Amino acid sequence: MENVLSERAVLMWRMYEVIRLFIFLLLYVIAHFFVPMWVVLGLVCLWIADAILFVFFVPRWKWERWRYIIRDREIELEHGVWIRKRTLIPIHRVQHVDVKQGPLARRQKLASLYIYTAATAHEIPFLDEQEAEKLRYYISSLVKEDENDA
Repeated sequence: MENVLSERAVLMWRMYEVIRLFIFLLLYVIAHFFVPMWVVLGLVCLWIADAILFVFFVPRWKWERWRYIIRDREIELEHGVWIRKRTLIPIHRVQHVDVKQGPLARRQKLASLYIYTAATAHEIPFLDEQEAEKLRYYISSLVKEDENDA
């Protein structure tokens, strides 16, 4: 069964984009003292296009394309707006599982699940808090079962 992220993930990605856009806007305000006005106007036009695309459309597209499946022997992740990425993580490769929650996510009662292997960490972002904890325990139990079978 395919699982999806919490729909509040869209709001989180939008908030992150608004913060990023605000930082760029501050840089453009500073830049207008040092570069010609036509450059600043061009940057502002790009900023507006960026804001429209990445605040209103991309977060929804990300959410629609994020899927994860947890099976007895593997975890499958699929995500990506323009470039689709599918990852299979064998359960026997999992070293540990963490749940992390930043201040914005905590406010929305969301958490991200991190699955660590020897090579890298894989993230399932913006799950409901209870779902993230439940998955952490479930994956940990699969890892323990796999170690006992080996």
